[in-house]
Amino acid sequence: MSKGFGQIINQAKKMQEKMQRLQEEMGEKTVEAQSGGGMVTCVVNGKQEVVSLAISNEVWEERDKELIEDLIVAAINEGLNKSKELFQEELSKITGGLQLPFGL
Repeated sequence: MSKGFGQIINQAKKMQEKMQRLQEEMGEKTVEAQSGGGMVTCVVNGKQEVVSLAISNEVWEERDKELIEDLIVAAINEGLNKSKELFQEELSKITGGLQLPFGL
């Protein structure tokens, strides 16, 4: 095995270790998203899991099932998008901006 190839293998192993650590850490990082001007708020972790969902009393007073459903979906989708962005930002720190086909 050539010296250059060995260095490439070592770099790949280090990157793999960093990726594993990143995926573990992403479960602890969270983002918050809102819809309806804060009527619905959700928290999503970096593994794209919904951690919490809060619905204001104002929404319940409306008694509009369709509105509530729409606000929940909008907040969760926004949270998932923010979570994906967070993951990409953290991943770019490891890869130096090199786009790799990784995801959760």
